[in-house]
Amino acid sequence: MTHRLTSKDILALGFMTFALFVGAGNIIFPPMVGIQSGEHVWIAALGFLITAVGLPVITVIALARVGGGIDALSSPIGKAAGVVLATVCYLAVGPLFATPRTATVSFEVGIAPLTGDGTLPLMLYSMVYFALVIGVSLYPGKLLDTVGHVLAPLKIFALTILGLAALLWPAGGLAPATVDYQRAAFSSGFVNGYLTMDTLGALVFGIVIVNAARSRGISEAKLLTRYTVIAGLIAGVGLTLVYLALFKLGSDSASIVDQNANGAAILHAYVQHTFGNMGSFFLAALIFVACMVTAVGLTCACAEFFEHYLPLSYRQLVFILGLFSMVVSNLGLSHLIQISIPVLTAIYPPCIVLVLLSFTLKWWNKSTRIIAPVMLISLLFGIVDAIKSTNFKAILPAFTQSLPLADQGLAWLPPSLVMLVLVALYDRVSGRQSVTAHQQ
Repeated sequence: MTHRLTSKDILALGFMTFALFVGAGNIIFPPMVGIQSGEHVWIAALGFLITAVGLPVITVIALARVGGGIDALSSPIGKAAGVVLATVCYLAVGPLFATPRTATVSFEVGIAPLTGDGTLPLMLYSMVYFALVIGVSLYPGKLLDTVGHVLAPLKIFALTILGLAALLWPAGGLAPATVDYQRAAFSSGFVNGYLTMDTLGALVFGIVIVNAARSRGISEAKLLTRYTVIAGLIAGVGLTLVYLALFKLGSDSASIVDQNANGAAILHAYVQHTFGNMGSFFLAALIFVACMVTAVGLTCACAEFFEHYLPLSYRQLVFILGLFSMVVSNLGLSHLIQISIPVLTAIYPPCIVLVLLSFTLKWWNKSTRIIAPVMLISLLFGIVDAIKSTNFKAILPAFTQSLPLADQGLAWLPPSLVMLVLVALYDRVSGRQSVTAHQQ
């Protein structure tokens, strides 16, 4: 007899997927885009939603279709390249950027207004925070029920209140758009969507979602795909609603906070202005729960992944990852964001290519000769875009400034499309030649 999920279980799976995605980046970057894009807020929002909602949902669907994790998805580029890609993704969404960021965001929203931005308060807070993360991560078997049935609904309830407040009680004051958003609002939003890291997160969490459905006795491939797709769509709708409310919150906050403030400062200023001290306490609790859930999920996922490749046990890896994340978090939020921008600008393009081309595998005679070259070109030009976002941009040749879409931060896109056309033609010709040779 075929097992099927109940409506309640499908909803819980969707809530769990949403809860895993909604971490620090999802809450701090939309208000920043909102306040900086000024009168162009909804054009920027459209670009942001493509990379921060559309791509993660498509990634979850792509993983559901192959019935596994990033290793199954990356099989066309070979095992070694697949392991390198997976390692980079896990490090980026784990101890290098996303996990430390959960600590710095929850600190800046909840603790910094009371203690100031000093290094000592952040260090003490990060020690307590990661002690809790490590403690919960040591018992991954209890994670899904806790997240799906308890913490996710709590997080959704709190975000709903924040979203309704942003719509009903705007702080007022729209600032003129910054230079970047006046020049290219859509692509600035598109590239800022990278910073949520949700597409990389989806590559990491995809297997968790598939396994959650399997744990309820679902073994049929078609049903697994269907339920994972539904969970991804529920999470996508939830993320879109949260983002739209936070764009509105940010764009209406120019009169109460500096336009160059980070997202945590914008949120704190808005909640303090609208709800007073009780509101600030509520926001701190919301951000703490949101960040803690994501940090635990990332730590568990990273420990399970590296356990396969390193001579260390799961528990040892949890401690190492937690302690390393704690050290990195002491850089502070603004520094972490600055460092992560060029790295994400470089690694996002090949991940986007891999996910989108995974839907075309049946079109080709040999998918490896299609996916690997296009990913390589997207990575090389992604690195060019990344260097341009740093202080080292002077080392780049002059022609890189005049590449198509270079001023939009999307220099990787045209050459990737050209390479796709070339390898597609080569694949067709090679396919015909092998058929002809076989007939002779």
